[in-house]
Amino acid sequence: MLKKNLSTAAPVWDDAQIRAEDQARVAALRQSPGWTKRLLLLLTLIGPGILVMIADNDAGGVITYAQTGATYGIGFFIPALVVGGFIAYVVQEMTVRLGAVTHRGHAEMIWGRYGAFWGWFSLIDLVVANILTLITEFIGITVGMSVFGVPPVVSALGGIVVDGLILLVLRYRAWERVSLWIAAGNLIFVPLALMAHPHWGAVVGAFQHWAIPGGFTAAFLFVVLANFGTTIAPWMLFFQQSSVVDKGLTVADVRHGQVDTALGTLAMVVVAVALVILTGTFAYGRPGAANYDIQQIMQVIGQHLGATGQDLFALGLVEAGTIAAIALTASTSWAMGEAFHWPKSINLPFQKAWKFYVPGLVSAGMAAGVVLIPNAPLGFLNLTVQVVASIFMPAAMLFLLLLLNDHDIMGVHVNRRWQNISAYSIVGLLVILNGLYGLSVVFPKLF
Repeated sequence: MLKKNLSTAAPVWDDAQIRAEDQARVAALRQSPGWTKRLLLLLTLIGPGILVMIADNDAGGVITYAQTGATYGIGFFIPALVVGGFIAYVVQEMTVRLGAVTHRGHAEMIWGRYGAFWGWFSLIDLVVANILTLITEFIGITVGMSVFGVPPVVSALGGIVVDGLILLVLRYRAWERVSLWIAAGNLIFVPLALMAHPHWGAVVGAFQHWAIPGGFTAAFLFVVLANFGTTIAPWMLFFQQSSVVDKGLTVADVRHGQVDTALGTLAMVVVAVALVILTGTFAYGRPGAANYDIQQIMQVIGQHLGATGQDLFALGLVEAGTIAAIALTASTSWAMGEAFHWPKSINLPFQKAWKFYVPGLVSAGMAAGVVLIPNAPLGFLNLTVQVVASIFMPAAMLFLLLLLNDHDIMGVHVNRRWQNISAYSIVGLLVILNGLYGLSVVFPKLF
């Protein structure tokens, strides 16, 4: 059954029943011999990792990577994005284990383990960051659709309608598969980068001579934080863990969850690098390129690749905003449902779980409203949102690490030593970068 029952007259699906049926299907595939069944098992279990990573290449990320390539070329940031992919995998793999072992979402774990104070802290952190990030998604949707002559009001309302229909009509399994098909559109930036015919020797040379173009400045630090903010963000922790739980994954599925996350990481890095190569080839070095907004960048792409290239980039921008809006809306709803013990599954119909669905949809509506404010500084707002996400991330990471090192919760699945070293190094790096950025704001002449 693909659709949730929205009629009050018909029987209502129970999310536990649906999840049990999904788990029974997985158990049957696991016991079946043959490589075809193994492949089918993998295809059945993948989803949360690919979705969270590709949704991380959201409209704000596309804009950030495009502006990064236009400003700094294909030197420093291509290796940095590869490192960022490793960081993202280390972080998100932990949410797979935590969700599969506990069968509880991230917000529910924090409230249950550390009490209401830290529960409220993490929830407010997440909701604020999600609304801010959703603003960037609707920036991408409205800007992308403007290339086709669609007014911002129409494109913003269209984005909300698509998001709402997918969330309200489909049960989890169908919701995930439809979202994966939408996410596949993110790959459009790869052929666009190939069409740019970049100097591949320069791309390889970026790994051999990793240098900061223009020196270490406050502006460079701001862009670094923006790139980190779009690579790892608090919503990703809540989304993937809750998605793992709603999908019904168990400890036996952890390996497949790790493969799922690795595949998503690879796709995320490839697309991010493609964007930097694309704009680094076409826009970098042009007068004023460091201050280009996304509309100017699309015009440059159109000058080199024609109207088709510009249209494909615009469609990719719309796709990026749409898939991220779907993920962010679900993330907010899951977190609110877990925190307040509301029904909290995409398997449930609206009339049974309206408290679960409303927060996510309201947050999307608020974000769309901000984007429609006349003369809003959308380009500056986009980069600022990514920096805010980077600033919020260390606190979210610390909660995750505390949970992953709790033997009472995780048992034999606690973090290994190398995982803790990697994770605490990531937290330390973010704290240092945030501290340096704070110093650059207070003492602008320091750098």
